[in-house]
Amino acid sequence: MNDIEDLQPSMPDGSSKSRSSNNSTIVEFDDDLMQITELPSTFESISVVEMEGIEEVVKMGRNDLEDLQQRNSLSATSSKFASTNKSAMVGFDDDSLQIKERLIGQSSMLKIISIVGMGDIGKTTLARNVYNDSYIVHHFDIRAWTTVSQEYNVQELLTSLLNSMTDLGHKLYEMKIEELKETLNKKLQCNRYLIVMDDVWETNAWEEVRRVFPDKNNGSRIILTTRLSNVAVYADSSGPVHRMNFLSLEQSLKLLNKEVFGEECCPSELEGIGTTIAKQCKGLPLALVVIGGLLNKSEKTQAYWEYVAKNVKSAVTGKYDDFVEILSLSYNHLPRHLRACFLYMGVFPEDYVIHVSYLIRLWVAEGFLKPITPKSLEEVAKEYLEDLIDRNLIMVRDRSYSGELKTCSIHDLIRDLIVRKAQEEKFLHVMNQKVGISPEIMENQRHLSIHGEIRFDVGDMYDSTVRSLLYLADSLLSINICFPLLRVLDARNITFKKFPIEIVQLVNLRYIALIYTGKREIPASISKLCNLQTLIVFRRLWYDKVWILYLPSEILKMPQLRHLLFEQGFLPCPSDAGNGNLQTLTGVIDFRCTVEALQRIPNLKTLGISYRYDSRTKWSIYCLENLFNLHQLETLKCDFVPKSWRKPLVPLVVDLAFPPNLKKLTLSGCRISWTNMSTFGSLPNLEVLKLKDFDFEDSVWKTNEGEFRKLKFLHIGCNNLEFWEVEGTHLPSLQCLSLGHCPRLKCIPSEIGEIPTLQVIALFQCELSVVTSAYSIQEEQQDLGNDGLQVHNHNDFYKIGTSFRKMYMSNELDPANKLPVSSVPC
Repeated sequence: MNDIEDLQPSMPDGSSKSRSSNNSTIVEFDDDLMQITELPSTFESISVVEMEGIEEVVKMGRNDLEDLQQRNSLSATSSKFASTNKSAMVGFDDDSLQIKERLIGQSSMLKIISIVGMGDIGKTTLARNVYNDSYIVHHFDIRAWTTVSQEYNVQELLTSLLNSMTDLGHKLYEMKIEELKETLNKKLQCNRYLIVMDDVWETNAWEEVRRVFPDKNNGSRIILTTRLSNVAVYADSSGPVHRMNFLSLEQSLKLLNKEVFGEECCPSELEGIGTTIAKQCKGLPLALVVIGGLLNKSEKTQAYWEYVAKNVKSAVTGKYDDFVEILSLSYNHLPRHLRACFLYMGVFPEDYVIHVSYLIRLWVAEGFLKPITPKSLEEVAKEYLEDLIDRNLIMVRDRSYSGELKTCSIHDLIRDLIVRKAQEEKFLHVMNQKVGISPEIMENQRHLSIHGEIRFDVGDMYDSTVRSLLYLADSLLSINICFPLLRVLDARNITFKKFPIEIVQLVNLRYIALIYTGKREIPASISKLCNLQTLIVFRRLWYDKVWILYLPSEILKMPQLRHLLFEQGFLPCPSDAGNGNLQTLTGVIDFRCTVEALQRIPNLKTLGISYRYDSRTKWSIYCLENLFNLHQLETLKCDFVPKSWRKPLVPLVVDLAFPPNLKKLTLSGCRISWTNMSTFGSLPNLEVLKLKDFDFEDSVWKTNEGEFRKLKFLHIGCNNLEFWEVEGTHLPSLQCLSLGHCPRLKCIPSEIGEIPTLQVIALFQCELSVVTSAYSIQEEQQDLGNDGLQVHNHNDFYKIGTSFRKMYMSNELDPANKLPVSSVPC
């Protein structure tokens, strides 16, 4: 099932500082999956000086910071401040143009323009560049800049704004807050003004001053820079947030060359290695500037550049500790309930694509989440993750068309910061070829993650404090599981030929993931793990076959079990009460959906099942019509596979009934009537429908008005569909249409292009006439001014089902082809 497949491993400027020099505390640093240092507050103003000067900042000692701050703490309208605009804004040209267009746009109403991105991605540099643009200077009557920072003082913030636009001098420091607000408001009245509030961390900071800024319908603007999306949305929920992205490789190389060579060209012998260095900076401007500053003052030889290429991260994060402290500001601002979740991201290897369902199950098992009634722990985990994303600490890799998070990742430099902080705090130790293990390291260690091809034997660890053991290595030659307090065991990269029976003694276990290729039964003693929440068992291919795994009936009696995922598991009926906590059940074959069976899993949200059949199959025994009784079910995947592929059968005609809360439905290998298609269309919450290796009873599909009201993603892989009749109003929410291996389909109806929400048409091994019709629809929409519709033609990419399904389902590969007499199918 896809759930199991998803689980497989993948491998700035502060011209008018608004706060005093008081010390601020800087704290460095859960799809199917704190050393605290004192840092002078002046550092934040330094971290946002112009990009071309950042290398001076990260190299200088703590004693020099205050001097540099004073040289850069200038009035927002001073000529010195304007003169700092020497940067060529490499990589920010498009961003700069977009911000300028919004500043001088046609709207006369007061507008707030928020620039959002992770620390030192260039938010302040962009804002400063636009602020000092000659046309912008001419366009606005008054301009003022203030840097807010994490610890702000409202009186100082107001004073700094007034100081930059009046000559009241010492009188400002004698005014109370309300007097300052009134004075500032009067000064801005009847003037077209531009205010920059740089580095805002709290919604309260905006709330304190927002009423000071009058809206006289004269085109005034406010620019706000922040690392936090919620701050940007709070300031103005009606306008779009401008998000800063990482630089492309071309932009990165251009910035690196500018820092190293200025206006000169890079020597040809250094171009290749220069590209390698730029790649390793992963599009982060600050990293490129730091490395550029290093290369600018060093030998410009190929040998030295190759050395730097191998040590980019150590040059950035090791040599310049201040760089780490800049990024640590984001961690310092995290609320307590998010810190453990954030530090835990260090368990994953560099560049690891993290499946959200996998991560959430780990967070739940680790106990990082605070229950919020009536939400489930999984729902709370999703909120935590979205919060970290909004803070620009975690990057979204992929979302479904329903908007649900599918995969995420973290920037390499953020990960290095996490690992450093986590290891200092004995929260996490990452073990690889370079970093081994010792009794000193293991003392009071809580989480252990193993990367790389290494041999690991922990020896006698019965007094260990380790609560999590994650084997994310490509190859592990030995394993010894003897951690009595263990909660999480993720051994998905280790093959067990014999089930590790010792784990049933680890009564604190909440999460188990492993590969088991031995005896085909899971021992009933697994039920002793009364705290177990997640059990995932992979079955690796041996000689082109996957043996069916037989599960004990006791498994559904485990009181805390929430997620049960297998590759081809046979589940017998429990003899008594089942599990009301179970949310996920996938990889189960020939599951009998009797009323009694479904009553034992009433809160199931995700179900993945498959059925083997031949000409003698009595379909009624599986009772699929009872699926309607799973009222909490949101995702259903159901495969129908012939037992023998040597004697192809006409696909089964299946009559199905589905619960109303269903959001995602995947069916493959069966044949349905048009009545069933109307059943699909009538599901009020259906957002994703995938029909694979499919046959209809008729070759013509005619959709009806009022059906598929919420459907966003539709995939059709149909062997006998020839004609499709549809109106532009029939699929009002459709965003993606995917067609795969429809050999008889002549064309896509032109009315599909009239669906206002449609963004993508994806084609896999379709006839030329179908491809032509798709491009014709795109051209027609472009002529009408709709440039958003994309067509993706993948004629060389299509998989019919999955290979292992053919293997384990066939009589020839499983000669016994029968179930144990003691296991009556559920």
